[in-house]
Amino acid sequence: MDSTESNTQALAESANCPNLLYTWEETHSRCLKLASALVQHGISRGDVVATLAPNVPAMQELHFAVPMAEAVLCTLNTHLDSSMVADLLKHSEAKIIFIDQQLLQIAQGALCLLSKFSKDKIKPPILVLIPKFENSSPVFEVSDIHEYEKFLTSGSNNFTIRWTKSEFYPISINYTFGTTSSSKRVMYNHRGAYLNAIATFLVHGMSSMPTYLWTLPMFHCNGWCMIWGMAALGGTNICLRLVTAKHIFESISLYKVTHMSAAPTVLSMIGNSPPNDRKPFPHKVPIMTCGSPPTPQILSKMEELGFEVSHGYGLIETYSAATTCLWKPEWDSLPLEERAALKARQGVQYLCIEKVDVRDPETMERMPADEKPLVRLCSKEIL
Repeated sequence: MDSTESNTQALAESANCPNLLYTWEETHSRCLKLASALVQHGISRGDVVATLAPNVPAMQELHFAVPMAEAVLCTLNTHLDSSMVADLLKHSEAKIIFIDQQLLQIAQGALCLLSKFSKDKIKPPILVLIPKFENSSPVFEVSDIHEYEKFLTSGSNNFTIRWTKSEFYPISINYTFGTTSSSKRVMYNHRGAYLNAIATFLVHGMSSMPTYLWTLPMFHCNGWCMIWGMAALGGTNICLRLVTAKHIFESISLYKVTHMSAAPTVLSMIGNSPPNDRKPFPHKVPIMTCGSPPTPQILSKMEELGFEVSHGYGLIETYSAATTCLWKPEWDSLPLEERAALKARQGVQYLCIEKVDVRDPETMERMPADEKPLVRLCSKEIL
């Protein structure tokens, strides 16, 4: 993060707080203070700092401040209930948790469960409350909760960054959202996050100083590592606390957004939005999605509204997306259904990934790169 880029906008919390704006120089200073405050509150090498917050500027700052203190960041899914949050806090052994004001009751419920059912008498993490608006008074007057801005300003911007001794040292913990078993902890190291941050903005076609709208959750794979990637490009982060179609169109129009990433459900939200929520914009907005490929109907609606959709595939274990569809210009003239089918083929590996292979899940036999799907009988899925 280059603190000399004082004219480059670093953060803007759109829709809810449009006047909150920091330059990269200001962001650098705030991150140093936040790292200093973490150390003053007992955070040392290898300690885990958890978050439970939507896409707000504090989340972006924590992605830099926590590694500056040589600690490990653990961003929790904001859709979890108190029971699951308690389990993950126990498993991660988080020393501090930063909680958005709108999620405080869930966090307090988690800490109550943690103290009530824990046989190990685990010391509960320190709570730091992120207010809905900067300098606003918290709704909940609780004596044992620190307020984010006061916590941050208690630190020093002369803090000396604690650099890790190895690039393979962990930078974050991400939990899988298991459907058939308990969540699993995935460790990201500094090298892996660095490589995927570069790979993601290259695959996304970003040049210097892009404007990125945060509809993709920052808690998910650390925003596909794009939080760190945007700093490398000196770009502008537009943070959406509440993701709605209306706020998306307003933000694109107001901030001249150049790039987005979003889950398939957000594409459906945009494509099926009422006409009154939409705003025209003068340029195509590239939007990257992963997971289920968009249907031809959603793809058609997105293109009509001014979006250029690309599709990738990945896992939490691979630092988010790892393969993508390398689009060929001659495919632009194909019928919609054929284009949708081609976009769903994510067979090209990211630039910073050493190797990608496809194997039979039962025999582990290597499959030929012939563009043909592997079809199994007995109701097996197409791989």
